[in-house]
Amino acid sequence: MISCDEAAVFCNKKQYREATLIEKIKLRIHLLFCSACAVFSKKNAQFTILCEKSQIQSLSEEDKIRIKKQLQKKL
Repeated sequence: MISCDEAAVFCNKKQYREATLIEKIKLRIHLLFCSACAVFSKKNAQFTILCEKSQIQSLSEEDKIRIKKQLQKKL
């Protein structure tokens, strides 16, 4: 059986579609016996869905550099 720390890592990997089949199986078995990790896994999945729906956009590297230069000029 895996530890709760390992389960959290596998859960995160699963959310980003990086978990192997073995990791998914180990996580599934752990979640059957650990209610705390089951709650974490459920909330993690909900968080991922909300992030995908929000369509958050970050600044481009060029914009970040431009803003940084503007801030440095003001100091």
